Amino acid sequence: QVQLVESGGGLAQSGGSLRLSCAASGSILSINDMGWYRQAPGKQRDLVAVITRGGRTNYADSVKGRFTISRDNAKNTVYLQMNSLKPEDTAVYYCNARNVVNTSFRVADYWGQGTQVTVSS
Repeated sequence: QVQLVESGGGLAQSGGSLRLSCAASGSILSINDMGWYRQAPGKQRDLVAVITRGGRTNYADSVKGRFTISRDNAKNTVYLQMNSLKPEDTAVYYCNARNVVNTSFRVADYWGQGTQVTVSS
């Protein structure tokens, strides 16, 4: 069983910063991609940023230059540093781990439970 546990969400003012963390635990051999998605009320869940095991990153246009994704492979943890926050960044942020290989050599994708980020103007 693999679990993703997010932390770091909360309330920030416009222009402020927050840092999200997501730790994967369980019988894990390796994780390919780790990423962050977000979902605002009444909207679909969209990609925010993703990072491969080798460190290659991809960002949504709306967060480029403001958000930075990073990971610690030894800790199976991914981070999202969010700077210059805007009210439109308000959403529930979900951690995603893709192509997780467990100790039984099964491969699956997993989601965290979500953490609320609210940016006030």
